[in-house]
Amino acid sequence: MARVRLENITKRYGDVVAVDDVSLEIEDGEFVTFVGPSGCGKSTTMETVAGLTRPSEGRVYIGDDEVTDLAPKDRGVAMVFQNIALFPHMDVFENISFGLRLRTYDDEEINRRVEGAADIVQLEGMLDRMPDELSGGQRQRVAIARAIVRNPDVFLMDEPLANLDAKLRVHMRTELQRLHRELGTTVIYVTHDQAEAMTMSDRIAVLDEGGLQQIAPPLTCYNEPANLFVAGFIGSPSMNFADAKLVAGGVETDHFVVELDHRNVPGASVGDAVTLGVRPEDVHLATGAESIAHPTDAIGARTDVLEPMGDEIFVYLVLGDGDARSMEEDPATASDQLLMSVTPETELREEQSVEVVLDRSNVHLFDATTGEALVHGITDLDSSGREPGTTSTEADS
Repeated sequence: MARVRLENITKRYGDVVAVDDVSLEIEDGEFVTFVGPSGCGKSTTMETVAGLTRPSEGRVYIGDDEVTDLAPKDRGVAMVFQNIALFPHMDVFENISFGLRLRTYDDEEINRRVEGAADIVQLEGMLDRMPDELSGGQRQRVAIARAIVRNPDVFLMDEPLANLDAKLRVHMRTELQRLHRELGTTVIYVTHDQAEAMTMSDRIAVLDEGGLQQIAPPLTCYNEPANLFVAGFIGSPSMNFADAKLVAGGVETDHFVVELDHRNVPGASVGDAVTLGVRPEDVHLATGAESIAHPTDAIGARTDVLEPMGDEIFVYLVLGDGDARSMEEDPATASDQLLMSVTPETELREEQSVEVVLDRSNVHLFDATTGEALVHGITDLDSSGREPGTTSTEADS
């Protein structure tokens, strides 16, 4: 096992910057996932750790050793790829042991390692089978066992579940978590699937356009996103965003005002443009919202589209007198719309007038220019010195 450290890693392909000055440290035995959209640089970053790609600038350390110029075979890493790439003419035993035989281990050591790896990934009794006799999940286990037998310091997994069906992906997620718990080896995992990243990782590293946007535990990225990109990428469905302006009494959008003391928004002043963000589960019908400790004033809206999902219903709301936008545009990103999540028992119909409130404790503010987070949660007093939503009479009594 070993920790991994990247120092100012940059990779250029001509004028294209695939990885842009990425620095991070992964602790010994930690499971860290690189997540982001296609082309964000997550696989290229992993390949610099593996030695498959040499960075244009920066250094790579595994343990206490700099490995920037070392060949992949000398780095103490093992990779599992999206393409399982088993040898079709070899049985499971031969596939798992192939790398060991290349390194001329003796038969006794090969047998011991293969049997141990097969036991870990639950392939007992299958070592004499051919790859075409295995299911997709079993073939993926063979590829993982092939990596285990090397006793690597670091496992590198590049979208290993992408080619599996949805049900099998969920099952293999739990298998990989169990494997990590048993082996305790450092794991770097690459995926574009945020469900994999959120459920499996000790920390996730969110990348976009080659740059590291945030590295933190999954729930920190969800509840306290560092910027607009992380807020919009982490979470399904996406966070609602609305263009807004900081005013003396709070944050003003085209359709509602969220009260707060503007002096408690660091780095912003009255008149500054900001972006307000709130997740669908933090939008509530005004009726029955008594359990919300810090609600906003009621906001008038009209239901547009209802999407029953089984355990919840997604409700697309149009604010004010606006019209529903084209379905080609994400309603959650439009300032005149909100996406709300309600329980299956909620009785709503399309084209119904409703009033909703936002849970201020989970409202986020971002700098409209830089996208950097300013505030997570608005539960302070307004500029008059009283809790927003109370009258001066109530405050004095």
